[in-house]
Amino acid sequence: MNPTDLIEQLKFNADGLIPAISQQHDSGQVLMMAWMNRDSLQETLKSGVACYWSRSRKQFWRKGESSGHIQKVISIRTDCDKDTLLLQVEQVGVACHTGRLSCFYLQVEENQWQTIADPLVDPEQVYGPGSGKS
Repeated sequence: MNPTDLIEQLKFNADGLIPAISQQHDSGQVLMMAWMNRDSLQETLKSGVACYWSRSRKQFWRKGESSGHIQKVISIRTDCDKDTLLLQVEQVGVACHTGRLSCFYLQVEENQWQTIADPLVDPEQVYGPGSGKS
């Protein structure tokens, strides 16, 4: 089956997007969640490097294009409803623009959000002051 046929079997939302969760392939750690559209998924399948759709910028968001912290795709899965993707990746560097390996570094403890992971790198050194993320 060609990639276009695979993509057409998925259920995208009204905006033409599908949630994509990235997970470190060897540890199982959930790294981040982003959105993909048909074209960014096609680019990911073609290149083997995660490419998402930036809703705020209305353009491709090639993970790591400014930071060098790319996600090499090991496998792509979908759930039973075919409305969510799971990308198992080899994360090069950190996944979060805060300098942490995972974007999921806040946990509820005593009815408050508590930080459970410190940054591994200084985000301003990776992304520059106020640069957002990639």
